[in-house]
Amino acid sequence: MANIQTLSQDEVIQARDMMKLVENEIAKAVIGQRHLKAALTCALVADGHVLVESVPGLAKTTAAKALSMACEGTFSRIQCTPDLMPADITGTQIYNSGTGSFETIKGPVFANFVLLDEINRSSAKTQSAMLEAMEERQVTIANETYRLPSDIFTVIATQNPLEQEGTYPLSEAQTDRFMIMVRITYPSLEEEISIMSLKEQASSQFGGAVISKQEVGWLRMKAQEVYCDRAILKYIATIAHATRHVEEYLDEETARYVRFGVSPRASIAFMKMAKATALRKSRGYVVPEDIKDIARMILRHRIGLSYSARANGVQVDQIIDQLMSKVPTP
Repeated sequence: MANIQTLSQDEVIQARDMMKLVENEIAKAVIGQRHLKAALTCALVADGHVLVESVPGLAKTTAAKALSMACEGTFSRIQCTPDLMPADITGTQIYNSGTGSFETIKGPVFANFVLLDEINRSSAKTQSAMLEAMEERQVTIANETYRLPSDIFTVIATQNPLEQEGTYPLSEAQTDRFMIMVRITYPSLEEEISIMSLKEQASSQFGGAVISKQEVGWLRMKAQEVYCDRAILKYIATIAHATRHVEEYLDEETARYVRFGVSPRASIAFMKMAKATALRKSRGYVVPEDIKDIARMILRHRIGLSYSARANGVQVDQIIDQLMSKVPTP
């Protein structure tokens, strides 16, 4: 496999430094959760949506708001509840008695960064309101199509573990539109002490913009130019194939735990996130380690497990690790 760098070293270093600026800005507001900060930054550069799973109170909203402020973007937060309606997200038309006509009122989805807080507490009908927005970057209100922000449009959704009461599992079509899924856990003892110390400070925990929207566009353009060898593309395709034909890679008992594998969206997500990851690591080319580093984030919400897997306490990350160990590294 050839490591051909199509970007100049100066461009790679500049891109890396800009990504570090964003990541460090998130770190001012969020203590710990190092992999969440890196994932949000790389997803921004890869132009993908992010699904974050954890119990409440672990700074998911804070991280999303800090990311939007670091990029001078507009921010919108939608609290998902069982009675939330699609029009509460996309917008609706209301009748103006003064003019005798209907007026379109755009919903909170018209922002650069949209946080869907506890998305799996809303109904499937409401969840589906985001499908067109996330894929087509547009919404339809009363048969009229409205474009969403063209420079940056990133959805960051949070969900509670499915074991909690009052949750609705996301459909496969919905989860597949998220480029990555990040799971975060409780902070360490020292991190929790730092969190309390941060809250004691009188000053705001958020900083300001460290890069412009135009610079985000430049980063995305440079990420597309990161070299991805054909051997890496084959590696990605083989991983996707392995999730669809687990009987070829896993023992019979473990293979029964998998109901379905990933779609080609996963392969595309692998390629885009790997390129952004390479830039973050000061490289203008993708290596197999980049693929391994992001495998769980790309695959965990796309692989469907059987009921017997859940009954036996089998986690999807375990299946991913086993599959990755069976796929030859180029």
